[in-house]
Amino acid sequence: MMAAGVAKGPEAMEVSGRPVGFAVPGWSARPRPPSTPIEGRYCRIERLSPERHAAELFAASTDAPESWTYLPQPPPADFGAYRRWVETAAERDDPFFHAVIDGASGLAAGVAALMRIDPANGVIEVGGIHYGPSLQRTRAGTEAILLLARRVFDELGYRRFEWKCDSLNAPSRRAALRYGFTFEGIFRQAVVYKGRNRDTAWFSIIDREWPRLREGYARWLNPANFDAEGRQRRSLTACLGGDG
Repeated sequence: MMAAGVAKGPEAMEVSGRPVGFAVPGWSARPRPPSTPIEGRYCRIERLSPERHAAELFAASTDAPESWTYLPQPPPADFGAYRRWVETAAERDDPFFHAVIDGASGLAAGVAALMRIDPANGVIEVGGIHYGPSLQRTRAGTEAILLLARRVFDELGYRRFEWKCDSLNAPSRRAALRYGFTFEGIFRQAVVYKGRNRDTAWFSIIDREWPRLREGYARWLNPANFDAEGRQRRSLTACLGGDG
C-alpha cells in the first residue's frame, strides 16, 4: 500500500513498501552536444564564432540596452568589449554558445547557449538567450528554440530541457510558457549577480511531453499558419495545446 498523502505517478514503483521513481531501463549517459550546425526553415544555428558572428551580433543587439538587464554581463561599452566577450564565450563548452542566423537576412541576430550540461542524468538548460529586436517574437526566433530542443531530445536522447531566469524577468517567464515549458517553482536567493540577489524561476520540458510539443511547433511554423502579411492564424500557445 502507498503511504497516505504521497503522490504516486502512473509509473511509480514500490520498494520495501515505499514509493520510488519509475524505472529507466537501459539508461546510459548521453553524448555531449556536437558543434555541427542545425538547419531550419527560418533560421540556422551555428556554434558561436568571433570571426563570423561578432560584428553582426553587436549591430543586432546594442539598440536595446534594457535587454541586458538580466544577463550576467553588462551592456558592452563598444564593439571591442563585445568582441572580447564573444571570444571568451566561444571557447567554452559549457555554456556552449550558439549564434542564431536569421534565414531572411542571412545575418546573426541572436545568441543562445546549451548549459549546465549533465550527460549522466540527461539534463540540459537553454540559457544566455539574447535576441536582437529583429529576432524577437519571430518565426526564426521561435524556431531556434525548436531546433535546440530537437537536438537535445531527438538527436541526443536527453530526458529534460530546462529554462531558468530571474523571477522578476517577466518577458523571459512569458517566453518560457509560450515555448511550452512548464513552470516548476522559485529557488529563493539562488544567485548573486551584478551585486544583487536573484530568485530563480525554474521551467522544464521533459521527454514524454516533447512529441506533443514538437508537433505543435510544426503546426505553428507551417507557412499555411501565416497570412500574406506574415500574421499568424493560430498562436503558438494554441498550436501547443494551450488556451491562447
